[in-house]
Amino acid sequence: MSGLIGKKIGMTSIFDASGKIVPCTVVEAGPCVVTQVKTIEKDGYEAIQLAFGEKKQKNTPQPLLKHFQKANTTPKRVLMEFTRFEAEHRKSYGETLDVSVFVEGEFIDVSGTSKGKGFQGVVKRHGFRGVGDRTHGQHNRLRAPGSMGASSWPSRVFPGMRMAGRTGGKKVKMINLQIVKIVPQRNLLIIKGSVPGHNGSYLKIERWS
Repeated sequence: MSGLIGKKIGMTSIFDASGKIVPCTVVEAGPCVVTQVKTIEKDGYEAIQLAFGEKKQKNTPQPLLKHFQKANTTPKRVLMEFTRFEAEHRKSYGETLDVSVFVEGEFIDVSGTSKGKGFQGVVKRHGFRGVGDRTHGQHNRLRAPGSMGASSWPSRVFPGMRMAGRTGGKKVKMINLQIVKIVPQRNLLIIKGSVPGHNGSYLKIERWS
């Protein structure tokens, strides 16, 4: 199988073989249940749908309840599809996957929703330096965007101009991250570096390709 659904627990640091400290992210990956197997004949493409995280039955819509009953599992919180998998790793309904699908040292891709930071100015959003320094009476221009274009022509702001606006809250994919340690007893992956999202957010973990 090509991947799992995980939940970000937080960040920590460990020592590598050379004694250097390495910042890492702890992710609870699985156990995930196969709730649907899509085929080219029926759906037009091949994919495996995984479910992760428990959810109360009273908070689950009836169609989803039937969907989970078909896979002979309890209601789950998150559903994701995986299309990158080898033919020999095809799974069946109700099968459970855990961190054993990965090995220490291999590289993975992690997708998630970045932290939302609300409406931000150009300094925080795009890394602008601001207009000039605090001199010649420029007391309120340090974090201003500056000029945005000509006046008489084209008399408008070009599309794509970097300006203030909503920051974060977008789907982000980090590629080529290394698994430095696996804790199978607790279904934990220790991943080198950072991954998108806040603590408790759900992630899509795929084998790097």
